[in-house]
Amino acid sequence: MLLPTPSLLVISDRSQARHPLTETAAACFAGGCRWFSLREKDLPAAERHALLADIAVLGRPYGAVVGVHDDLDSGAAAVHLPAGGDPAAARRKLPRALIGVSAHDAREAAAAIASGADYVTVSPVFLTDSKPGYGPALGFDGLARAAVAAKGPVLALAGISPANAGACLAAGAAGVAVMGEVMRAEDPEAVVRALLGAMGERTWTRTMS
Repeated sequence: MLLPTPSLLVISDRSQARHPLTETAAACFAGGCRWFSLREKDLPAAERHALLADIAVLGRPYGAVVGVHDDLDSGAAAVHLPAGGDPAAARRKLPRALIGVSAHDAREAAAAIASGADYVTVSPVFLTDSKPGYGPALGFDGLARAAVAAKGPVLALAGISPANAGACLAAGAAGVAVMGEVMRAEDPEAVVRALLGAMGERTWTRTMS
């Protein structure tokens, strides 16, 4: 399955978010983000599903893909699994969903793609408070090794900013995934625009259809 274009995945974390998640998501879509994943595992399922539905409505006019982390009962258009997750089982339950898996080295990235994942996030590319406990940082060299080994789309995650997003693509990443850089921003729309600009994307200048 093809990744959303542009290949910028924004991952939620309301513990870091400066604004309510619906406001942050709306700003991201306005800035050009077309891929948003709700990562609020501690929310009761009913609350998580309601929030997911609200964000999906916000993303619909932009053609955005709105997914969720781990929750196979959500019926979401995309689902992201933890490291070691079973993309084949997720595919059986959500046959039309975009399915991703977390990986922390080249071996995990290759295994996830071989098991049927549409993409993997590889982290931590850089050390960050959003992904503690997974060091040492892979850096561009580790990211490049994972991109080669995976034989499928790899997204760089952790510590990604407009200053290094372009270099992540140059190292072989198919895209980037961000959390704290957007969640903590006073102006998430501006951060998304800056990230896309650094990635060489120009789709963010278009108005929604």
